[in-house]
Amino acid sequence: MFDKLFQAQQKAEEIKQRLNHISVFGEAEGGLIKVVATANKEIKEITIDPIFLGNADKEELEELLVVALNKALTQAEQVSQAEMSAASQDMLGGLGGLFNQ
Repeated sequence: MFDKLFQAQQKAEEIKQRLNHISVFGEAEGGLIKVVATANKEIKEITIDPIFLGNADKEELEELLVVALNKALTQAEQVSQAEMSAASQDMLGGLGGLFNQ
């Protein structure tokens, strides 16, 4: 039984590592602001079009950054849930053998 639990813990760690290598994206204002994050919800890059930056006021820039960041984080959450769901199905299938012994 402990072997199965250890395997499940290892699988969860593998998923976490894999999510570190999956990039997700968010953008606002037609791509003038772009955000790149990992599926583990770590922001890696923010790009702001220089022409837009020169013409935008502080409040507009802040609002659009929030939009782009939230889009990236929503996508990260969706990817993370999909990976965890698939892993859970695998783990539950493996743990089912414990009860049939």
